[in-house]
Amino acid sequence: MWTQERWAALAVLSIILLLSKVVAPIEVPLDPKIQQELKQPPTIVKQSLKDYIVDPRDNIIIECEAKGTPVPTFLWRRNGKFFNVGKDPRVTMRSRSGTLEIRSSGKPEDYEGEYQCFASNDFGTAISNKILLRVSKSPLWPKEVLEPVVVREGESLVLPCNPPPGLPPPETFWMDSSIMPIIQDKRVSMGLNGDLFFSNVLAKDANTDYSCNARFEFTHTIQQKNPYTLKVLTTRNVPETQPTFLSPKGLSSSKIVLRGEQLLLECIAAGVPSPNINWNKKGAELPSKKVKIENFGKTLRLLNVSEEDSGDYVCMASNKMGSIRHSVEVQVKAAPYWLDKPTNLVLAPDENGRLVCRARGNPKPTVQWLVNGEPIESSLPNPNRQVLGDTILFHSVQIGSSAVYQCNASNEHGYLLANAFVNILDMAPRMLGPKNQLIKVIENNRTFLDCPFFGSPLPLLRWFKNGLGSGLDGGHYKLYYNGTLEIKQARPEDQGTYTCVASNILGKMENQVRLEVKEPTRIVRAPEHVTQAKGTTVRFDCRVKHDPSLPVTVTWLKDDKPLSFTWIGRFRKDDEILTISNVNPEDAGTYTCTAKTEIDEHSASARLTVIGRPDPPQDLELSDPSARSVRLTWVPGNENNSPVTQFLVQFEEDRWEPGKWQNLSIFDGNLNSVNLQLSPFVNYQFRVIAINAVGQSQPSLPSARYQTSGASPDVVPSGLEGWGSKKNNMEITWQALKNTERNGPNLRYMVSWRRKDTEEEWNNITTTRTKHIIHNTDTYVPYEIKIQAINDFGHSPESNIVIGYSGEDKPSAAPTELRVSKINSTKVNVHWVPVDPSTVNGEFKEYKLYYWREASLIKGLKVNKTKLHKGFFTTAEQPSGILTELFPYSKYKMYMVVANREYEGPQSNPVEFYTKEGEPGAPKYFRIQRHTDVVHLKWDKPLEPNGVLIGYTLQYHTVNGTQAGERKAQSFPPNVTEYIMNLPNRFTRFKFYLAARTQVGAGEVYAVESPHFANEAYKEQEDIATQGWFIGLMCAVALLVLILLIVCFIKRSRGGKYPVRDKKDLPLDSVDHKDHDGSFDYQ
Repeated sequence: MWTQERWAALAVLSIILLLSKVVAPIEVPLDPKIQQELKQPPTIVKQSLKDYIVDPRDNIIIECEAKGTPVPTFLWRRNGKFFNVGKDPRVTMRSRSGTLEIRSSGKPEDYEGEYQCFASNDFGTAISNKILLRVSKSPLWPKEVLEPVVVREGESLVLPCNPPPGLPPPETFWMDSSIMPIIQDKRVSMGLNGDLFFSNVLAKDANTDYSCNARFEFTHTIQQKNPYTLKVLTTRNVPETQPTFLSPKGLSSSKIVLRGEQLLLECIAAGVPSPNINWNKKGAELPSKKVKIENFGKTLRLLNVSEEDSGDYVCMASNKMGSIRHSVEVQVKAAPYWLDKPTNLVLAPDENGRLVCRARGNPKPTVQWLVNGEPIESSLPNPNRQVLGDTILFHSVQIGSSAVYQCNASNEHGYLLANAFVNILDMAPRMLGPKNQLIKVIENNRTFLDCPFFGSPLPLLRWFKNGLGSGLDGGHYKLYYNGTLEIKQARPEDQGTYTCVASNILGKMENQVRLEVKEPTRIVRAPEHVTQAKGTTVRFDCRVKHDPSLPVTVTWLKDDKPLSFTWIGRFRKDDEILTISNVNPEDAGTYTCTAKTEIDEHSASARLTVIGRPDPPQDLELSDPSARSVRLTWVPGNENNSPVTQFLVQFEEDRWEPGKWQNLSIFDGNLNSVNLQLSPFVNYQFRVIAINAVGQSQPSLPSARYQTSGASPDVVPSGLEGWGSKKNNMEITWQALKNTERNGPNLRYMVSWRRKDTEEEWNNITTTRTKHIIHNTDTYVPYEIKIQAINDFGHSPESNIVIGYSGEDKPSAAPTELRVSKINSTKVNVHWVPVDPSTVNGEFKEYKLYYWREASLIKGLKVNKTKLHKGFFTTAEQPSGILTELFPYSKYKMYMVVANREYEGPQSNPVEFYTKEGEPGAPKYFRIQRHTDVVHLKWDKPLEPNGVLIGYTLQYHTVNGTQAGERKAQSFPPNVTEYIMNLPNRFTRFKFYLAARTQVGAGEVYAVESPHFANEAYKEQEDIATQGWFIGLMCAVALLVLILLIVCFIKRSRGGKYPVRDKKDLPLDSVDHKDHDGSFDYQ
């Protein structure tokens, strides 16, 4: 026999097995057709509040709305009994609704009570909450006579309000008889119960009366209590007292608050001076995000209370006389709240399911199950249903067992009621999506083919491609529970027609989706960032590659806003290019090219930065003036996207060159205040130009003028020199001072001179010019020269002494013993005896050698006899030089003179010499004439043989692309200038090298290469065509043809008939048209 423990274990095992078979409930789609055909138990969708207070002046509306198929019918219970709506003429129920409407005539209090709505159809009954209907009340204040309140100054006082009980309770506030609110502070304030508390009374409190007012929300009325009159007995010295609590009384109290509501704690204390109130919680911090301290610290408001807010809250009242504490023990209780609210359950026949109803509260709520509004214990037994506390298990459900179940979770603080139907549904598969849908996707994208369906029992869904093969799932495909087929990476071969088939025991249905895989749209040449100067033209590229079957649209955005294009606008869009002409700073921004088809798009962006010349600086100011400097400050203009690198400061003065702006200084681009170094005796004005990479800005507006005081010159005139223009004078010249170097009026120059190495006195002259001539000097005599500038304020320092010379004369002597040595083919050494330096009569410049080619040693060769010269600068005692670049094998003549800066002296003795033989120059020409099987070479002797020719050397080798064959050589005597060479075949090419020879050796090489055969044949024909005999032959042939043409013309002009025998070789027609004279007509 089984023990009780074994039976318990078996029950637990049965429950576990039953739960393991529970399947997910069917989710009914919101498709209108499905919803119309679906039979469904009632569901309450709208109802009035549980605690329902109404205005007695209005009609009473008790709401109860429900949905279901068939449409539900409604009935009501009042105070637990059936409420017959039809018997009360004041009560009506709305059509196709359970909402009650009670007309306001009569006594509305007669209808107070607890109402509950029942909505029923063939598949069950849903019920509403129990609605407690109460009528709002706003009673009058009871009439009473209030005696004046007498109190001593400094004492505490409480003026009670005691408003009349209303429904809902009224809101209270205090005013005086003039309908002015009573001013409240930490001394005087209203408590939570509506009473007015005085921590201590002052004499001024007697200046007004105090009336409590009650505002009733529903009736929008205010009831006023008779006012209190206050008499204060004053004293000279108000004694200071320790705090005592006016509310709450004592040192501790307790309070119960429900979870989710707000907690209000109050501490009001008496004392002189008025106490301060502080709050804390024992063992924890006050939750700052939920706590509000109000009413001058006297009220603690804690929002949305939860279980962790339980505990002891302490308020402390303190003044300088002491402190007192009050502890409030707060307990948080809870009306039931949902942990797991039961939800509607749709099951197919023979499926399993469960309803769960879990709630929490303090105290712990009890759970009661109802079915169709009646306790489940009293309902008909159902072998397919098992109640296990807060859970109902269903197994192998059957058609006809649909019902609405109610779960009621309640404790002493309230209750929760939830309806959840169990609907047993059988339906053949239905396709919910559009039929024969076409889907276009981009290649390599993740793709989803949707196939929404419904049925009960839940159908099995499979996918097929092109009507072939088994179901698609796994590998490249993934099938989801809702019927969607995922193609992980769409490829061109995935194109085709896909069929989804849903089937259950009641039937099957299918739908088709056609898939097309397209190439992605890509921008293959994207726009690039551009930095361009203002006024230029900018181009952005946007080359797009897309699927040919998809039309593409290219749009342009600037800073995410569409660009507009017009015929005459600066913005132009071609197929792949955006052009912006004459760009300006407003065109700067981010330009986005978007290529879009019906299924995808691609974008690329680039930034345009427009740079320009900087704007001119502004607001020029002068400060810190001194004798030779002033500070210039300005405000830089807009840089126009290109940083300013330099500032150019210019000046204009109105004395020497008025109106002309000149550069003064250049400063770094990060400066805007500079110290300008100035010259004396100048009336300046300044302007500033900003410079960046694009160029210069316009000049700024001029500054105010600034006049510097005069001073003696501080610059020495430069460029001082003396030189004779004639043999008996010396010209002294110098450079004039700049206008800004004058430093004062009446600028002039004092020039001083004397002969060098003498003790003569200085000669001087003062002049305003920049040149002075000294006459009657000796020839080429050195002078010491100096200069200084003078103005009305003084003179400048003297210049350094400069050595100058008077004029030169012709040299009086010639070099002697001119001779040559070491003669070779192109150069010779030259020697001579120098002249006495005193005979140069000036500054020695050079020995100048004149030479020319008199003749060639080769008979009959004409030469150029142009006279050449070469200078030798030397002061050696035995001077010599080398004369180069001579022609070999030639006769030369030469002579030499000495030269100073102005003149040349007499000629030396002439010299004649002969250069030796050298290597010859290149042949005058080297030509190739190629025929079919031979090559004909021709050349001529060099223009400059440079000696006696002894022959020619010819070298040659074959050429095949870049490869050269073995080089061969052949020599010819000097009288041979042509050579014919046989070719191994017509396509062989050669390269030839020809050089002339003298006794010295071979000269410069002349290299040529034989042309291709086709080119050679053409050239050969051309050569033949240029021969005289060929031209004569062609002329004779042409003359003969002309004579024959003339003869033929004469014969034809005689009548057009001629003997048959003259044309016996011509073919005749089958009919011979003969005349009697033996001739026939010419046709």
